[in-house]
Amino acid sequence: MTFFKVAASLLVLLIAQVSSSQAGKPSTQLPPSAFKLISVQVSGTKRYKPEDVARGCGLQLGQTVHDDDFKYAVGRLGETGAFADVTYSFDYSPEGTRLTLKVKDAEHFAPARFENLVWFSDQELLERLHAEVPLFNGELPVTGPLADDVSQALQLLMDKKKIAAQVNYVRIAQGDGPTEAFVYSVAGPRILIQHVEFSGASLAEFPALEAAGKKLRGAEYERSAMRQQENKSFLPIFLARGYLKATLGDPVAKVSQSDQDEVLVEVTFPVDPGPQYNLTGFEISGNKVIPADLLRQAVQVKVSQPADAVEISKDAENMKSLYGMKGYMDATIRIEPELDDSQHTARYRFIIREGDIFKMGDLEILGVDSHTKDRLQNNWTLLTGDTYNSGYTRRFVSQALQEVLKTGEWDTDIQETLDRKDKTVDVILRFIAK
Repeated sequence: MTFFKVAASLLVLLIAQVSSSQAGKPSTQLPPSAFKLISVQVSGTKRYKPEDVARGCGLQLGQTVHDDDFKYAVGRLGETGAFADVTYSFDYSPEGTRLTLKVKDAEHFAPARFENLVWFSDQELLERLHAEVPLFNGELPVTGPLADDVSQALQLLMDKKKIAAQVNYVRIAQGDGPTEAFVYSVAGPRILIQHVEFSGASLAEFPALEAAGKKLRGAEYERSAMRQQENKSFLPIFLARGYLKATLGDPVAKVSQSDQDEVLVEVTFPVDPGPQYNLTGFEISGNKVIPADLLRQAVQVKVSQPADAVEISKDAENMKSLYGMKGYMDATIRIEPELDDSQHTARYRFIIREGDIFKMGDLEILGVDSHTKDRLQNNWTLLTGDTYNSGYTRRFVSQALQEVLKTGEWDTDIQETLDRKDKTVDVILRFIAK
């Protein structure tokens, strides 16, 4: 992810149209009441409510208006970045002035996300911000000053609550791509997790969820980090029990204790487990090098039991390891579930693309002294040009720890780099003393 800020403005075509009721009737002949704004009509937008556009133009009903005021209103709307085009017409009458705005929505918007503004619910933030920034409805145009306007409105909310925190925001994008989101956060007091709860989960899942949730206690609260934890730690608990359509919503943080330097929050993860699916069977296709019977031995998931999606992913990796032992380092295994929602059953397909066979390339050993390195290299028997065997590499590292690196404790890292042009594998073995 790339974070950046962009200031941009959008050129908007301003066209003044005078209605037929005004033609031939100089404004000097109209009574003063004719110049009081009595209505603002809006058309053309599919994104906003007309009354929000009317508020966003900056004119107030009852104020005295002239053509320069209309040009100001249209220019103000154009500068927001929310519209690709804005035109206007107006009608003077003894009762007052009626302004008509015709707009065309801009194309590119991105959602606003709130990272750690734990003093407000999302709904409260949306309502309060909308009151201050009429053209904010949860999304923002990627050009124009509205993102800054929202930041200023958030800062005002914090100041009114007498919270010593500074509001910041970043734009999120992939590389040099378009803005995908505006993320707002506050800096100041430390916001720490005191307790974690789960709403919507059954009693059977609570022990595993609570054990996973305890690891978050004392951690700093950031909603994006919590969403990562949902996918990493919580969702697999449901997938392993056959809840294949389980979802977890945005975490909700509630302040439980607070002072100037530290805020403690209780975090609730809303859970919708959905139905539980039982596994009726699986099939393997696309294999030529390794017999189906041997591949089936790598499958540990049990038929007629809840469909354990976590185990199924592990089984696919086990199959891929069998191919790696025969040099098929580019083999892929696609998992396709076939769900029967009426019976709540699942059948899985392992679709294999075996790819090409790879040979041994270069070996490099790092992290040990020259004597140990020479000894390890002498023990390595997989020669350049031999069919590569990923299983051999892992056995070699295990044996090296037992027979060569006998003293001390070591971490190991195996890096296998594929050269798809030459069909070779370069291996780096890194030994890290603890």
